[in-house]
Amino acid sequence: MTGPSVAPLPRERRHTLYFLDEVRAFAPVFLDTEVEMTELAAHRESADRRYSTVTYAVHTAARVLARHPDANAALRGRTRPRIARPPGVHAKITLDKTLNGRRVVLSAVLRDADKAGLEELQRQVERYRDGDPDVMEEFAGLRTLHRLPVPLGRAAFRRVVRPLRGRADRFGTFAVTSLGHRPVDGFHSVGGTTVTLGLGRVVDRPVARSGRVVVAPTMRLSLAFDHRVIDGAEAADVLAEIKEGLESFKEPPGDGDPR
Repeated sequence: MTGPSVAPLPRERRHTLYFLDEVRAFAPVFLDTEVEMTELAAHRESADRRYSTVTYAVHTAARVLARHPDANAALRGRTRPRIARPPGVHAKITLDKTLNGRRVVLSAVLRDADKAGLEELQRQVERYRDGDPDVMEEFAGLRTLHRLPVPLGRAAFRRVVRPLRGRADRFGTFAVTSLGHRPVDGFHSVGGTTVTLGLGRVVDRPVARSGRVVVAPTMRLSLAFDHRVIDGAEAADVLAEIKEGLESFKEPPGDGDPR
């Protein structure tokens, strides 16, 4: 009887291994809600270009987190725990990409997302979505990391992401991840930030309005938060405000194409 086939972990997945080692210290708690997407769908239909659900979520959540600086903060250290509150709100988005012929999850940081309009955010999302990580300059460090032996790669990863100074540049200050392109209603993820949002698919469901049941597009929205940094009441406020912002979405004046 032959045993199982065993092979080394692919180099292209090493960054995920290092990342998951780092987030073990998190104390995640999970919340979720349902968002009615009628107003957002109307905005999307009337827009001159197509905006992704991720872009709407980043746009809305960044403005909410600007009002909740503790939820936008980061914690480091056990003996002398410290909290860093960065001056900006930076969104980390996840990307389903192919690197060196292997399907992997990568991430990119959209800086100052609370000040960026939909058009600017969408351009950044599309650049990372459509770009080739085998050649993009933004992923040069990652490609170097993959070439290092695992002990050196793990040490290099820690040296880069552990200092609070510059952590927001690597991890962002909040994370948005989506599986809504597949038949996934909801899921929870820990993105290395105090708040991580998970977006499920948008699908028509029964919704109660003024005592009547109607059919409307809805989306499951999850929020994972690090209980070491904030408590459930504030996390619930953040989730409620994001839900309200998406359900009543109106693009602020002057928030369109900056060109």
